[in-house]
Order: sequence, then structure tokens, then C-alpha cells
Amino acid sequence: MKFGHENVTITLVENCIISFSASMEQPLFPRESGQFVAEKSQDVFVEEEGVHKVAEMLFNLRGKDELSASGWKNANPLAPSPTSDQAFNWVFVVDTMNFSFWPDEATRQCEVTFRGITHTGYMTLCAAITRAMEEGVPITDPKFFSQMSMEELAHILRSDNKTPMPMLQERHKVLTEGGHVLLQHGGSFQSFISQAGNDACKMVELIVEKIPSFRDEAVYQGKRISLYKRAQILVADYWAVAAARGEADILNVDWLTMFADYRVPQALVYLGALRYSESLMLTLKSGELLDSGDRREVEIRACSIWAVERIKDRLDKLARERGSDSSGINSVLIDFYLWPYAKQHHREMAHIPIHHTRCVYY
Repeated sequence: MKFGHENVTITLVENCIISFSASMEQPLFPRESGQFVAEKSQDVFVEEEGVHKVAEMLFNLRGKDELSASGWKNANPLAPSPTSDQAFNWVFVVDTMNFSFWPDEATRQCEVTFRGITHTGYMTLCAAITRAMEEGVPITDPKFFSQMSMEELAHILRSDNKTPMPMLQERHKVLTEGGHVLLQHGGSFQSFISQAGNDACKMVELIVEKIPSFRDEAVYQGKRISLYKRAQILVADYWAVAAARGEADILNVDWLTMFADYRVPQALVYLGALRYSESLMLTLKSGELLDSGDRREVEIRACSIWAVERIKDRLDKLARERGSDSSGINSVLIDFYLWPYAKQHHREMAHIPIHHTRCVYY
């Protein structure tokens, strides 16, 4: 028995060493994380045939609004006009609280009716923030939201029914935290992000360095990786607003990946670019919640990133075959297309389960 105990002790020590080493190293960036996980994944697989199919579909949509940064406002009609003084801070407020909207029970969802339309999911947040602005609440002012009470936020995000928006306490914590950071760096999202020199990569690095709730990281097979869903979508939305305003283009936007959530992976499976193992399908269909950092959860999100990268590469190859240097379609634009696509086709893809993880990262 003594020898068995020693083996257990050695294993525990080795695991601690691996965990400590992973915590000390810099994480792989999202694109490299996606490739690393996809090459080792046990339950989620990138399917090249599906990748080609999606690329062909998107290639035929080049130049259309749904595949452009200017299409951002059309995809989110609840956002203020890009030329509004509040546009950038609105993006910050919404993207800081952009996580975990799925209901515990499908029949009991948070709902927000605004301008005669009842919204669910992510759009409840957009509707609630814009509703607050119309009611005269200075919700886009960091001086206000850095000091706001839990009760004030609960009122701003109030539901039409008795089902509140999930994770209200966590939303309050991350928003007030973000507000304090903005006040320390010029008092607005635009002044804060300008420190990154108009470079998308440096913007993401700045956000995750200064604001803890954006550090969407995990350890996979002893390697520290990053997914950075909210940090990247914050930069992408900033880019979209700036583009709509006709301001200077942001450098390195092509460095950004898709935004690994729970809706886009479902679309990728539906379109054949991703495949789940039978055991993972059964797990998700059973309604089992996956913890943030669970191997299967990491594989779903990271392989989604890599599938979109493969789609982007295929799009560029199709463009070269037709005499162009590139398709002009980056990973952000692919995500901007796939997310509303998943919403629009939710009935057709209802047989594909969405994974559920309660966390502040997505």
C-alpha cells in the first residue's frame, strides 16, 4: 500500500508542477490556441468538407452588407447611431456585460419590450441599455456606472416578466470594475483604447491586462491558452463604429478571430464545418452544464476559432483562384455573419444542442 500511496503523491505533485508552469507562462493568443486545441481535440473536430462548403457560401456574399463592418448597425438596430457621442461608450457597456443570456428553463426567459418589440437573449441587454438612455439614465457615463448600485442596475436591466436577466450580481461587478478603469484612463472608452495606438492586437492586450473580467483563459493539456471572446468583440465593435463614422481604419483587424460563444459553434456544426463526437452530443442533449475550463467546453470554443480560420483561409484561396490577392473577408466579418445566421435559422438547427456554461466570459 505504501508504494501505491507514493505513486498517488508523485502524480499529484506532477499535476501541481504542470498547473504551476502553465500559470506562469504567457497564454497562446486565440488563433494559436484554436490550432493547438484542434490538433489534440478528443470530442470536437474541424471538417474540411464543411469548411469548403461554408467558404463557398460566404464567397458568393462578398460585397453584401451582411459581410461588412458597415453591416454592424443593421445587425444591431438597437445600438445608437455610430455618429452619436455615446456610441463608443454604449459599445463598452454592452460588451462588458455581454455574457450568459440563456435561460435555466426554455419556457422562462428574461424579456425586454422596447419600441413595441419583445426581445430575448443578448438583445434584451441592448434593448435595456438603450431604453435607459431614452429614460434619461446616464448609463454610458463611466462616472455613473462605476458607482451605480446593484439596485440601479437591476432596474435598468428589468424584465417584462418575473424572470430576471441571469447573473445580475456578476454584471454589476464587471461593469463597475470597467467603469473605474475608464476613469483612470481619460474617462471614456475611446480615450482608454487610444493608448493601444489603433492596433487591434494591442487593443486586446490592453483590455485583458487592465480589466480582469475580460481574461478569458484556460489550461488545455498543460498549455495555457486564451479565447478572449469579449475582449475581441469589444475591439471589433469599436472598429465597426469607427468604420461607420468614416474614421481612420484600425490596424491588424485580421489578427482578431471569431468570438467563441455558444451560438456560433451550433451554426458551424449545422453547416458541417464542425463535428461533435457521439458522446459529446449525448452529453449536451442531456442538458448537462459544462464548467468554464472543462476540456469539452474548451474544445467546442477553440475548435470553433480554428474552423473559422480555416474558412477564412479557404476564402482567400478562392479569391486567388479568381485573380485577387485575398477575399477581403476576415474572421470578424465571418462571425458578424454567422451569429445572426444562427438566430435566424434557430428552428432548422434546433436538433443541434448548444453547450451551456455559466460564466462572465461569454
